[in-house]
Amino acid sequence: MMRKIEAMLEEKIRPSLRAHGGDVTLVDYDNNRVFVILVGGCQGCSSSGATLKDGIARVLKQHFPEIEEVVDLTDHSAGKNPYYSDE
Repeated sequence: MMRKIEAMLEEKIRPSLRAHGGDVTLVDYDNNRVFVILVGGCQGCSSSGATLKDGIARVLKQHFPEIEEVVDLTDHSAGKNPYYSDE
């Protein structure tokens, strides 16, 4: 299942995330739950919750109905807000 999820992330999800300076790392799949970490511009972004729920989780659940939950393991407090500028 990990390979199928990874392929779906690569095909359907990562191109959009990368276009905005972000990415997603698949950590694990266990008990119908997918565990991910958002990186790059997605880490610390105020829209990361919407990206996870309305983007990543929606696509994965649509293609793999057995997935019950997508869990974000990202430490968002360590990320930089991509919409904030010191200038």
